[in-house]
Amino acid sequence: MAKKQIPPTAVAHDMSVDLLVVGSGTGMAAALAANELGLSTLIIEKTSYVGGSTARSGGAFWIPGSSILSKFGKRTDPLPAASDYIRSVVGDTAPADRGQAFLENGAATVEMLSRTTPMRFFWAKGYSDYHPEKPGGRAEGRTCECRPFDASVLGDERARLRPGVMEAPVPMPVTGAEYKWMNLMAKKPVKAVPRILRRVVQGLGGMVIGREYLAGGQALAAGMFAGVLRAEIPMWTETALVRLLQDSDGKVIGAVARQAGRDFTISVRLGVVLAAGGFDHNVEWRRKYQSENLVDHASFGSEGDTGDAIALSQDLGAGLESMDQAWWFPAFAALPGDKPLVMLAERSLPGSFIVDQSGRRFINESVDYMSFGQEVLRRERAGTPVEDMWIIFDQRYRNSYLLAGGLFPRQPLPKAWYEAGIAHSADSAAALAKLIDVPAEVLEETFRTFNQSAASGSDVDFHRGESAYDRYYGDPTVAPNPNLRALREGPFFAVKMVLSDLGTCGGVTADRSARVVREDGSVIDGLYAIGNTAANAFGHTYPGAGATIGQGLVYGYIAAHHAAASRYAKTVNA
Repeated sequence: MAKKQIPPTAVAHDMSVDLLVVGSGTGMAAALAANELGLSTLIIEKTSYVGGSTARSGGAFWIPGSSILSKFGKRTDPLPAASDYIRSVVGDTAPADRGQAFLENGAATVEMLSRTTPMRFFWAKGYSDYHPEKPGGRAEGRTCECRPFDASVLGDERARLRPGVMEAPVPMPVTGAEYKWMNLMAKKPVKAVPRILRRVVQGLGGMVIGREYLAGGQALAAGMFAGVLRAEIPMWTETALVRLLQDSDGKVIGAVARQAGRDFTISVRLGVVLAAGGFDHNVEWRRKYQSENLVDHASFGSEGDTGDAIALSQDLGAGLESMDQAWWFPAFAALPGDKPLVMLAERSLPGSFIVDQSGRRFINESVDYMSFGQEVLRRERAGTPVEDMWIIFDQRYRNSYLLAGGLFPRQPLPKAWYEAGIAHSADSAAALAKLIDVPAEVLEETFRTFNQSAASGSDVDFHRGESAYDRYYGDPTVAPNPNLRALREGPFFAVKMVLSDLGTCGGVTADRSARVVREDGSVIDGLYAIGNTAANAFGHTYPGAGATIGQGLVYGYIAAHHAAASRYAKTVNA
């Protein structure tokens, strides 16, 4: 398929605006909120694509208390319960008022997006909060998504939308909520097949009438981009932030941006919103702050996320927090020269388990992906590193479930995986142990212990399947535990895993108004940070699916409203 030509970006020039937004992921929410408030706004984007890491994500957003939850759930989501939940999972790893500001502005953010974009949303009922056993947690979840979105409304700008991570073999907009059932197509065809057919008809039928339906992060990014175009907010791509400008009092009054080798000055009356992502692809920083053992450029984040905005904020004295943290995401190892492959439900499905280089299990495989990565790094810092990871499963598992987002049930593992040494198969545990270089007697014991747990329905070692979150991606046809089934008959398979991520979540210190805070605790007037440029508002935790996008959207709204309020204050004081 020929690569789509990206339309030439708007030519940069010296100009003055109320608000400059740096980054075109959740930064678009800040721009839309600012525009609705009557602020002149400009978005600049370092890469040639619009959408940032948002466009590469699953597209879910976790925002408690919104009207979406009451509309689809037939009842409200009381904020006191959500507040209890955030406090219980975040603890002292982030300021309490950051989480509180998020909750107080979440519902209004969703309403703003509904007014300023063509998007329509739905509740992914049953997608449990990641720690539903905590006070205020909800097993039915608070995660929402954008309905499949017609990207043809972008017109000539369609080619500038950042491509996603996974692409279906036929045009079909699959939401995250539907992926769960598609994954069970061989086990629950009554649930899965109608959903698959509906999306195939929507995708192919849309093509016939000139529509292109997208889902997930592609839909969310396209929907916000459509709102930006409709509002005529200028979007300069291939335009990098070079320097932040301050007056004699330290207030940020503009920025220098570079496009096509030329520098331009953008003066701002109210402020600059840094929404340029984290430092996902800054290998030097990642090894300094996180781990020397991380695979180069294994992140699923946008390639433009190299920490530029964080570094420029540091130049102004900004503090840093949670730099050792990321939205960790275990993944299938990449073929040489390629990227890792997405692993989502695979870890939770029965008939599989994960071992390290010792041949032993080391974790509840079904735990949320951020907690998974944190455990891997905790072991490294404790001197017992996870040097290799393998997901092991049997033929019955392969016959039953999707794998790596593109391998359908019964489809053989690609020959290239075997040739690259990232996949192996054998008829016995001992033979498989030899292929993945672990002690045979240890792997055989792991099989025996796991199979005993599976037979009893209780994972005594790691408690897999006890949380509602674990069970969400389990197989409801397997009892008594939808996450456990014994592996008794070969052939058995092992596929290598790596620790990837959805982006880093440590960054500059920000307050409840999204303002950047210096190391000494003072505020840098006129400078805001949202999304992964700011330190995670939830500290070292991931409360629920879409919390990273959720806080980016909400804090974009907060930043815009704070900037607008500062304009009003200036008018009153004049």
